[in-house]
Amino acid sequence: MSRIFGAVRQNGYVVRDIRAAMDHWVNVLGVGPWFYIDRVETDYFRHRGQDSAVEMSIALANSGDLQIELIQQRNDAPSLYKEFIDAGREGLQHVAYWSTDYQSLYDRALSLGYTVGHEGQIGGERGRFAYFDTETHPGTVVEISDISGNKGRFFDHVRKAAAGWDGSDPIRVPRR
Repeated sequence: MSRIFGAVRQNGYVVRDIRAAMDHWVNVLGVGPWFYIDRVETDYFRHRGQDSAVEMSIALANSGDLQIELIQQRNDAPSLYKEFIDAGREGLQHVAYWSTDYQSLYDRALSLGYTVGHEGQIGGERGRFAYFDTETHPGTVVEISDISGNKGRFFDHVRKAAAGWDGSDPIRVPRR
């Protein structure tokens, strides 16, 4: 438990081949089902304060209460994901904390000296997220994510699907 952010709710893995990564998690680790979004539509995305036209695919599944996120960036737009891959790495890139009071958590992090590496929004104001530039070794970027809106309800759906998963239909494409 972080005394600043609360409980880790998600481990985020940046991968070069998201399909192969999902197959590994399903067939080797038995984790699923995966909710796969081929092209995430962001309302905006900024890297180090500058707009960035990042294109990415994501997949989400749960192992108990911990959500696993797989991310494959599809273009060369600036992002912390691209920096991670360009450094020759693949795998755990961030841990995420979720909040229904996003702005307070965001302001608190900034007041403690955290700086934003990249941030964006998905599905309206209650879908904001920020990645703080905290990486001192691989896998330590901190993300905060607003779950007070539709994203929170979707994350709950992913968790519930995993709780009763029987191994069928391992990769699912949510309707938009």
